[in-house]
Amino acid sequence: MNKLLENVRFVVENSEFVKLNTDAIVAFAKTFKHEHINHWWNSSPVDLSSLNDDEKLHFLLVFNSISFCYWGEPKWTINYKGKQIDGSFGMIAAIKRSIDSEIPIFNAEFLSNISKKDFDLILQGNTQIPLFEERLKIIHEVGSVLVNKFQGKFSNIIKKAENDSIKLLNLIVNNFPSFNDFSVFSGKEVYFYKRAQLLVADIYQVFNGKNYGNLKNITELTACADYKLPQALLKLGIFLYSPQLANKINAKIQIPKNSKEEIEIRANTIWAVELIKQEIKKKIKDIESIHVNDHLWLSTQIKSPNNKPYHRTTTTNY
Repeated sequence: MNKLLENVRFVVENSEFVKLNTDAIVAFAKTFKHEHINHWWNSSPVDLSSLNDDEKLHFLLVFNSISFCYWGEPKWTINYKGKQIDGSFGMIAAIKRSIDSEIPIFNAEFLSNISKKDFDLILQGNTQIPLFEERLKIIHEVGSVLVNKFQGKFSNIIKKAENDSIKLLNLIVNNFPSFNDFSVFSGKEVYFYKRAQLLVADIYQVFNGKNYGNLKNITELTACADYKLPQALLKLGIFLYSPQLANKINAKIQIPKNSKEEIEIRANTIWAVELIKQEIKKKIKDIESIHVNDHLWLSTQIKSPNNKPYHRTTTTNY
């Protein structure tokens, strides 16, 4: 993870389109309170309390495998028990809806062979979800890897990690190619591992650091570089975009995957959260990057007409 931060720092120091406002970082850190530490599991519009520990673990794996790129016109939205839910919470609702319908979505063999028709039924909404075919390919990969390498159980990967979050992260990235999220900036590989890091952080937090969540080295995890955190950082005045990039984002012009602009946005997201964490640690010693990450992400779930657009990149990474 030191390598991750080292290469992220290189991007930040050589950024042309994104700058960080350190005064705004200090100002935001002053407003952060211990009660702001919260996780999406506790704020979900979908009740997940009926799941047992193994089901929770597989839920988190399935969710983080196919949770990315929800934007579009119209935005993919599902109906769950009369509620219209979109984005990540929409995916959570879609998975829970399949559980309610007794679809064996936690069965690795089923996932490895799920038909296009059945997968479409699971994700059924007002429109087909973006990158549907890519999601189907990933779910096949996840099921096949579990069956062929881990006796169909994600818990076997947890055991192999020996209660170490970084070992777990590496096992996920090395065994599931779709989680290997990196870019190349000025000849240097820059590792983001957004979905892999989020999966590890989710396991730790959903299990409250116990049982499957009994993971050491959680302090090594960074923020998860997506398209919602930059929106929050921009609103706080922490992100400063060049006029050229700001105009593109505001006009909803796509930012190409692996472009200099996209890499700068993602790298500065991680670095900004590290700086925020360092400031907050002056008063809250047990604050970690994942806590700041979750707080910022949850803040973006409060929809407001005053919110500026988030950057749009077609990618399976976030």
